Amino acid sequence: MVKLKFDEKGLIPVVAQDYRTGEVRMLAWANREAVEKTLEKGCAHYYSRSRNKLWRKGETSGEIQRIREVRVDCDEDALLYVIDQELDRACHMGERSCFFRSIEGEKIEKPLPFETLQRLQDVIRQRLREKPEGSYTVRLAEEGMDRVIQKLGEEAVECVIAIKNQDRREILAETADMLYMLTLALTLSDIDVVEVFEELASRMR
Repeated sequence: MVKLKFDEKGLIPVVAQDYRTGEVRMLAWANREAVEKTLEKGCAHYYSRSRNKLWRKGETSGEIQRIREVRVDCDEDALLYVIDQELDRACHMGERSCFFRSIEGEKIEKPLPFETLQRLQDVIRQRLREKPEGSYTVRLAEEGMDRVIQKLGEEAVECVIAIKNQDRREILAETADMLYMLTLALTLSDIDVVEVFEELASRMR
């Protein structure tokens, strides 16, 4: 195991990154015991500098962070917890991420590009679960998989035509439409988009 470099107080900074979205969920601190507990239990443990005690993320809030992997930086003085975030929020203020504001103090609503497809699937799942009135997603799902497949095929053809015509604006718009339909079809097939990314990653040589 790598020999970690703790600071003079016996602490090391830890960034928690979401496995599905790549989103940074939070930054906290850990001592040696917290790191050992994290590796042993498979869920994120940290050290509270204000309370001077070890704590397990989610022990009172339910916002447990299941560990996928623990990485160390090049200087061996910082850690990255790659996690699955339960309840889909990590911040004590009820936000998905502790980094939900810009430096100007404005709340950030728009996801970063690499988060978008996973967040889209989360929204689709929410629509299917809550069934809001007038939802296009709900209507398509209720019309059945054959209808969704038909729409996916139509969008794929329109995407191909846009690429053939080399119309940049149309390529972007039609690709977005096709990805939405594909994500809906995957969701109805009980497939997480991350599984597709994992399949692609397995083919990279």
